[in-house]
Formats: sequence, structure tokens, C-alpha cells
Amino acid sequence: MPKMIRRAVIPAAGIGSRLLPLTKAIPKEMLPIGEKPVIEHTVCELVASGITDITIVVSQGKGLIQDHFRPAPALAEQLRADGKTHFADAVEEVAALSRRGHITYLDQHGPYGNGTPVLNAAHHYSDEPMLVLWPDDVFVSEVPRAQQLIRAYEAMNCPVLALMPMDRADSYRYGVPVVKEDMGEGTLRITGLVEKPRPADAPSEYAAIGGYVVTPGIIDELREQTRLWHAAGDPTTEVYLTDAINAYAATRAAYGQVIQGRWFDTGNPAAYLEAQFATALQHPEYGPRLRELARSLDPSGTARTPAG
Repeated sequence: MPKMIRRAVIPAAGIGSRLLPLTKAIPKEMLPIGEKPVIEHTVCELVASGITDITIVVSQGKGLIQDHFRPAPALAEQLRADGKTHFADAVEEVAALSRRGHITYLDQHGPYGNGTPVLNAAHHYSDEPMLVLWPDDVFVSEVPRAQQLIRAYEAMNCPVLALMPMDRADSYRYGVPVVKEDMGEGTLRITGLVEKPRPADAPSEYAAIGGYVVTPGIIDELREQTRLWHAAGDPTTEVYLTDAINAYAATRAAYGQVIQGRWFDTGNPAAYLEAQFATALQHPEYGPRLRELARSLDPSGTARTPAG
């Protein structure tokens, strides 16, 4: 019987270099997607999937994240007094997310790489499995991505990573799993993960896209990587979660779950604009206006003057 997944980690210590200078003063996790900062989409997904303990691993300059989720009763009271009930409700809903997800914050310590925040959080989680979601991903799906991963873990009682089909020509952008067996229902047995291979060398046509169920065995691999980092004394060495998964899957069972839904990576300018646009198109007020704007533009991007 697999242990219930109650905990999740959101690594939010990165500097957002691909979005500079936009992220010089604003954490990339606080950039808006629709009417919410991107990290709030991630927290909403976790809470909707039954997660009751969320650790956000941060670094210097990320205080705006904590400010966003912090209760603001005086602000809500003032908004209600001004008759702005809708905005007061929205402010209180953000604080309610923090309570329901029991959000705590942890400063990142250790070598560079996305495996370090996971290892930092694991010190507080003992031997429990946990979800790891990046705060610059947005998924639009009927069933939250986190819930799809939890279901796969409950069926297999093994580490699980989120996958989506990819064009083989794009393999150089992703970690690509070595698929051993199709288990049905979108679940794939994997034996490794190749980081950013050339299209000719890609072992499958699936991409790992930022969602993991991490088990104690994966944490042990991260500890081993960190031990080697300390032994080498090389400050440029980085510790990656994908490397730990690859080492684990070489000798033990691990799985990928093909996620049903649409994925938006907001970590680079073009993808961020796509996520903004796609989200706005779904809005009942903004969507029609944006579609009309798009129709009014010619291919050069210049607004056409209405006839007559």
C-alpha cells in the first residue's frame, strides 16, 4: 500500500535569467498569468489535488512571494468598506490558499541546480513521498496535473515524472525518457532519462515537463550527488533532479505519466507571452476583446483602419 502524498515542494530560488531585465526586481514566480501570479496557479493546483503541506524554497529577493500569500485583513476590510466586495473576496481567497496548503518557506542552501531545493525540503519530510512542481509551469486540464501524478503513483508505488508527447526535433530542449514498456492509461515504465539529446539520439518521443513524485530512493540519489559535490570542491558543479532520477531508474522501477492537458512554460519571453495570451483568451471578458484585436491586425502587426 503506497503512502499517501500530502506534501509538495515548489523550488522558487532561481533568478529568472531568461526573463531579464523583467525579473531584475520582480521574482519570475510573481509575474502575472491572467489575474494571478504564476506561482499561485501552482499552489491552486496542489491544493485542488489534496496536498496539505507545501514548502516553497526561496532565495534572497523573493519576499514578494511571501507577501502575496500573507493574510491582509486590513486591506480586505477596507475594500469591503469601499463596496469593493469582489476584490476583498479575491484577497481573502489568496490567504485561504496559504492556510489550506499550509505554506511554509525555506531558504535554499547547497550547490546550484534544481535538485538542491528538493533535498533541502526533504530534511523536513522524513521518508514520505512528495510532489515537486516548478513555479513557472501552468497546466490547463480537466484533472490537475498533480492529481494525475498522484494517481499514477498510487497505482505503481514508485517514482513518477510528468511527460508529454514531443516533436523529436525539439528533444534538445528537454529531458527525454528511455521507455521500456507501455503500461496503458498513459503510464510508461522508464529506465533512464537523457538530458537534452540531439534529435537523432533521443530515446523516445516524450519530454519530461516539470512535475515529479519523488520517493526516498530519489532523495538518497540526491544526497549522493551532493556528497560528490562536496568531495570534488568544484563550485561550478550542479545537482540536478533529473540526474538523480536517471541513476535511480537504471536499477529500480520508475514511471512516466503522460499528462492530459495543455502545458505552458513561462520561463522564457516567447512562452510567457503565449501563456498570457492563451489564458486571457479563456477569460469571459478579455477573450472576445483580444480576438477582435487579433482580427484587426494585418500580418505586419499594424492595425487596419475600418472601411468607410
